[in-house]
Amino acid sequence: MMPGRGLSMTAVDSGLLSTLQPGQAFLSLFLSSPDADTVAGTGVILPYSSTDPVPGACNMEFNLDIDPNVYIHYNLYETTIRFAPANLGYERGEPPLACDESTESTTRWRLQYDIYQYFLPENDLSERSLFIGIQAVADIQGMVENGKRVLTLLSSDTSMAVFNSIPGQGVIFSVVVRDPLLNTSASYVPAHTYACSFASTLDGCQTLGKISTKFFFTVAGLAGLFVCFFGHRFFKCELFCMGFSFATFFFFVLITRTTGLDYDICLALSAVIGVVGGVLLVMSWWRFGSVMACIVVVGLMLGFLIASTVLFTPLGRKKIMRSNAVFWVTFCCIMFIVPLFFVRWPREGNIVTCGIVGAYAVILAVNAYVYTSLSYITLNILKRFLNNNFNAAFTDVPFQAIDYVLITVWVVLGVCGIVLQLYRERSRPFFPPSPYLMWLQERERRKTNVLDPSHHFPPLANRLLARVRQLTKRMEPAGEHTPLLL
Repeated sequence: MMPGRGLSMTAVDSGLLSTLQPGQAFLSLFLSSPDADTVAGTGVILPYSSTDPVPGACNMEFNLDIDPNVYIHYNLYETTIRFAPANLGYERGEPPLACDESTESTTRWRLQYDIYQYFLPENDLSERSLFIGIQAVADIQGMVENGKRVLTLLSSDTSMAVFNSIPGQGVIFSVVVRDPLLNTSASYVPAHTYACSFASTLDGCQTLGKISTKFFFTVAGLAGLFVCFFGHRFFKCELFCMGFSFATFFFFVLITRTTGLDYDICLALSAVIGVVGGVLLVMSWWRFGSVMACIVVVGLMLGFLIASTVLFTPLGRKKIMRSNAVFWVTFCCIMFIVPLFFVRWPREGNIVTCGIVGAYAVILAVNAYVYTSLSYITLNILKRFLNNNFNAAFTDVPFQAIDYVLITVWVVLGVCGIVLQLYRERSRPFFPPSPYLMWLQERERRKTNVLDPSHHFPPLANRLLARVRQLTKRMEPAGEHTPLLL
């Protein structure tokens, strides 16, 4: 007999936990789609003994009396999982233990919760991949062997965990509750997310990545490839690219945090201001000729990338790094130390920056079309700038075959660009001279060198004034101007 609608629930990655009565040998459950459409699904049966903890038995928040489900909520920045606390196990026919009468070690407060994370294959949104992943981690043994434990919560902690959102990347979350006294454990129902919507036609999982983003990073990748191999030789182009990147990033953060403008508008405004920033950096070198001032900006770009890379490693996932003060002090120290080396080796530092930063721009261009975890080296920093609560998120990302391929591409491009530029520039001046200062020197030379033919050539202002006088001078009538002699 089919149950009525009042005895059913509709959800994704849902599970039901039923307590069996003495002598009960079977249990019937029914699965159907809400609109009577044909859908694909998979079901897993997990048995529990009387000594195992009961997942979700102390539920006070969700709809079911005993709720073993993991609930996922995500946005652009973070993915949050929530679950109901568990209770101690009990024999068939006996009443469950009270949840909150006492906090002694004989109650559910001794239970511990291990949060596990399992990444699905990158760039694979198929149902087959999801079902294989769910089956691989459905029980405790599968999750422990294939997943990664990222956090352990005590019963006194809030039953919630926050992770970094990775749109388009499938992730399965599960919670394993452990009873350290009896050395038993039980698994909640695994839940998955792609941090994007399959129903959205504009920016869903299948069409992830805006056209504006692809265009922006494609152009940035081409510019980065040029800078990687020819940046130092074409110094003005390099300065423009570095100034553009610096100003674009800074003002994108500023505009996004202070206004409610759409993403495309924020990106367009930031790019326009970035062009102005690039021109200003080039003009500052053209006018004042201070190479070191420009190299400091270039060094900050390399320092930013190195600091982001260091904090992308497991060091950045340490518990102490959740403190904004510790995180940003560490980040700034690394970022500002790098330009100090440029004071001693300015040309070498500039060439190294061209190779490393230019090659990474190519990786970002690839990420606009094919997902890669390497983009989160800088994206995690951007998210932390834009989201005040991002420090609570776990920033773990998958590292799979394509990531190792792109790391190799990054290293090869960077090394080749650095070696090529060092070899080509070995006999040339460290930096090209400032055009404005050269013009001033040339003008001074012309003033003092009387043997220079240009010394006798009137200045431009005098020539223009003479030409104006010539055009406005009154013409004398033709004929004899000398009086006749008598």
